[in-house]
Amino acid sequence: MISLLIATRNAHKVGEIRAILGDGFRYFTLEDFPAAPETVEDVATFAGNAQKKAVELARWVAGAQCSVFSVQAEPSFVLADDSGLEVDALGGAPGVHSARFAALDTGKSGNSATADNNAKLLRLLATVPTEARTARFRCVIALTPVTPGKVQVSSPVCYADEPELQTQLFEGACEGRILSAPRGQGGFGYDPLFVPEGFDQTFAELGEDVKNRRSHRARALAKLKAALKS
Repeated sequence: MISLLIATRNAHKVGEIRAILGDGFRYFTLEDFPAAPETVEDVATFAGNAQKKAVELARWVAGAQCSVFSVQAEPSFVLADDSGLEVDALGGAPGVHSARFAALDTGKSGNSATADNNAKLLRLLATVPTEARTARFRCVIALTPVTPGKVQVSSPVCYADEPELQTQLFEGACEGRILSAPRGQGGFGYDPLFVPEGFDQTFAELGEDVKNRRSHRARALAKLKAALKS
């Protein structure tokens, strides 16, 4: 069985990934390994941040296997994602800053409270008409194999080491629009404000079954799952 180390402590995200990929894998998260290093997500793209998280964690796992993992518990791959909301009227913001959108105004580090992020988004869109409130959720997932032992640079003239070269990226997007007020009690993040294309309800109203088939993360994970099966 393929073992996946999901590079997050976000329980909502873990649950969504497991529900979409199914029972054919063994799952670990950062909650299982509190000593794992934190990755600074300072890249300007979803793909860059996802790959950085996956590669750094794969390197740590490869170096720590002898003392941290049993043979039965060694992850086969690290799965990391970066995702967020792109609003056309805001030039693609909040984008890679989706989780810390409100905190950008305060200078504080770390993620913002969901309510604060949503409130800021609604404030910025207050004068934007309905037809111009188009947006999309975008997700990029990086899958990096774990290679036991010390990871060496593959070439003296190549700055990309083996984890970077072996990392695969899978992207998914879900088009929709932003409401003027939140609706629904389900989901998380911006879900109560986002109505996916083809629906009249928000992700927070549609429920997990629909979201896990139509979301940006679902589409990226479907591509990843097909790659693993092949």
